[in-house]
Amino acid sequence: MNSMNEIKEPPLRGPWPVWALAAIILASYPVQTWLLGGVDIAADRFGLVAADLAKGRWFTLVTSLFIHGGWMHAGMNAAGALAFGAPVARLLGPRGWGSLSFALFYLVCGVFAGLGYAALNPHSAEAVVGASGAVSGLFGAASRLIEHRPGLSPFRSRTVVGFAAAWLVTNVALGLIGIAPGIGAVQIAWQAHVAGYAAGLILIGPWSRLFGVRDAAPQT
Repeated sequence: MNSMNEIKEPPLRGPWPVWALAAIILASYPVQTWLLGGVDIAADRFGLVAADLAKGRWFTLVTSLFIHGGWMHAGMNAAGALAFGAPVARLLGPRGWGSLSFALFYLVCGVFAGLGYAALNPHSAEAVVGASGAVSGLFGAASRLIEHRPGLSPFRSRTVVGFAAAWLVTNVALGLIGIAPGIGAVQIAWQAHVAGYAAGLILIGPWSRLFGVRDAAPQT
C-alpha cells in the first residue's frame, strides 16, 4: 500500500529529464561532426584548454561538455547519465523547476570538473572534452541516494565512502595506465572525473535544500 506522500506526489515518468540529457549528449556528436567540422576542429574551438582559461576562454568549461571523441565516447556518457542521473532527477522532481534544477546541477558539476582539472594542470595545452566530469557529478550525488534513507546518506556512511574510494582508485588507475576508450585523438582527463564526482557528492545536499526538496537534508 502506498504512503500518503507517495499518493500526493506523482511518480516521475521516465524520468524524462534524464532521457532528454542522454539524447542531447548523443546528438552533440553528429552536430560537431556535420556542423563544426569534426572532432579536432570542434575540440580546438570549444574544448577546455586549461592554459587558455587565463585568456578569458571560460565558456569552454561548458562547451567542452558537449564535444566528444567518437560515438563510443558519447554513448558511454549517455549511458552514465541514464544510470546515475535517474535518482538525482527523482529527488529534484519531474516538473518545470525540478527539471531545470537538474539541468543546472549537471552543468555546475561539469564546470567544477573542468576547474578541478585546470587547477591540477594549469599550464596544459591539451584540449579536454566530454561529459564525463558532469556525469561523474551525477554519480557522486546518486551515491548519497542509493540507500533510500529519509534524507541523503551522510558522508561517513559505508556506501558513500565505498563508492567514493572505488571511483577514486579506478580513475587514478586509468590515468596511470592511460586507457580512455572511445575518445579518439582527444584526451579526457581522469582528474575531471574525480573533481566532478566530489562536486556532486558535496553539492547535492545544499542544492536540494536550495530548490526546496523536502526530506533531502543530509543526516548527521
